[in-house]
Amino acid sequence: MDTLLTAAGVIGLIFLLLGMGTWVFAGLAAVALGSLVWLGGFDLDRAGMILSRILYRAGNAWELSAIPLFILMGELIFRSNISDRLFRGLEPWAQKIPGGILHTNVFGCAIFAAVSGSSAATTATIGKITTHELARRGYDRQLSIGSLAGAGSLGLLIPPSIVMIVYGVQAEVSISQLFMAGVIPGLLIALLYSGYIAALALRRPEKAPRGTAAGLSLLASLACLAPVLLLIALVMGSIYSGIATPSEAAAVGVAATLGLLAAEQQLSLAMFKQALAATLLNATMVCSILVTAALLSTAMGYLHLPRELAGFIAGLELSPALLLVALALFYIVLGLFLDGISITVMSLPITLPIVLQAGFDPVWFGVFLVIMVELGQITPPVGFNLFVLQGLTGEHIGRVAYSALPFFMLMCLAAALVSLYPGLALWLPQWLAG
Repeated sequence: MDTLLTAAGVIGLIFLLLGMGTWVFAGLAAVALGSLVWLGGFDLDRAGMILSRILYRAGNAWELSAIPLFILMGELIFRSNISDRLFRGLEPWAQKIPGGILHTNVFGCAIFAAVSGSSAATTATIGKITTHELARRGYDRQLSIGSLAGAGSLGLLIPPSIVMIVYGVQAEVSISQLFMAGVIPGLLIALLYSGYIAALALRRPEKAPRGTAAGLSLLASLACLAPVLLLIALVMGSIYSGIATPSEAAAVGVAATLGLLAAEQQLSLAMFKQALAATLLNATMVCSILVTAALLSTAMGYLHLPRELAGFIAGLELSPALLLVALALFYIVLGLFLDGISITVMSLPITLPIVLQAGFDPVWFGVFLVIMVELGQITPPVGFNLFVLQGLTGEHIGRVAYSALPFFMLMCLAAALVSLYPGLALWLPQWLAG
C-alpha cells in the first residue's frame, strides 16, 4: 500500500504542476527533486549531486542529435513545394480506388511521415493542401477531416519517428530496430484507413464523388513523387543497410534535402532561417523534456518505485492479455491530458519494468506504446492533431474530434492486431538482422 500511495503522490504532484501551467520539463525536474527529498529522505546536497550527474549524462546522449536533424528536415520540406507535388503525384493513383482523392490524405501522410518524423508536421503539411482541394471537389468534410486526423498520426509510427527515438534512448533499445518494427504496423494502419474510406465510398457514393485525374499520367506522377521517394530511400536505406546510425542518417537526410532544394532553386536564406528557428523551438522542447525525464526515472529508481510496482502488479497475477488491456486504458487516459513525448517519458519508469517482467519484447512494446501515443494525438482535450486541424479548417474542436472517432476505433483495432500477432512488429527487424 505504501508503494501505491507513493506512486499516487508522484502522479498527483505531476498533474498538479502541469495543471498550474508549469512547463513540462520544469515540472518533471521539480517532481524528481521533490521525490528524492520528501519521499526518499535525501538531503538537498546529495539529491543535487545525483541529479546533476544524470542531467549531464542524459544531455550528452549521442542519440539525441537525431531529433533536431529530423525536425529540420521536415521543416525544410514543409516550406518547399515538395508537399504540393506529393499531392499531384498521388492523385492519379488515388482516383482509381473507391473514395478517390480522399486516399491522398492517407497515402500522403504515410509517405511524408517517412521523411518528417513528426505527427504535427505531417498533419499540417498534407492538410494545408488536401483540405481545400477536397472541399472544392465536393468530398464529405467530416470524412476529409477525420481521415487527415487519423493519418496524420502516422508521423509517430512510420520511421523515422521522434517518439521512437525518445523511447529508444529511455529504454536503451536499438533505435534502428524500433524503426524497422514500426514499418509494417504503420502500413497496416494506413491500409485500415484506406479500406474504411473505400468501403464507405462504395456504400455512400455521395461522400466521395468520383472525378477525373488532374491530367497527369501515371508515369508523370512518378516524377512528382521522385523527390520525396529519393529522400526516403536515402534516409531509410542508409539505416537498414547498416551504413549509418539513425543520427547519421538524419544528417544524410538534411544534407540531401538542402541539396535537392538548392538544385531546384527553392532554397533561400530567409527560408533556411525560418526552418532553423522552428527547429530550435521544437527540438529544445523535446530534448529538454527527455533530459529532465531522465531525472524523474532516476528518482523513481532510488525510491524503488518501478520495481515495487512491478512486483505489486505481478502479485495480481494478471494474464498478459489483461495486463495489455490495463496498460492500453492507462495510456488512453494519459492521452486525454498529455502530449506524446510527455506520456512516453513520464510513464516508462513505471510501465517498462512491468512489461519486461511479464515477458514482453521491449522492441514490440515500443511499437505498442507509439500506437497508444498516436491515439492520444486524436483524443480531446489535448489531442495535438485536432488543434492543428482546427486551425486549418476553422471547425469547432468538438466537430473535429467527432470526425476523427472512426479512425480512433480503427487504430484501436490495429493495436489489438499487433498485440495478438507480435510478429507484425518483430518480423521485419528479425529478418533484416538475419
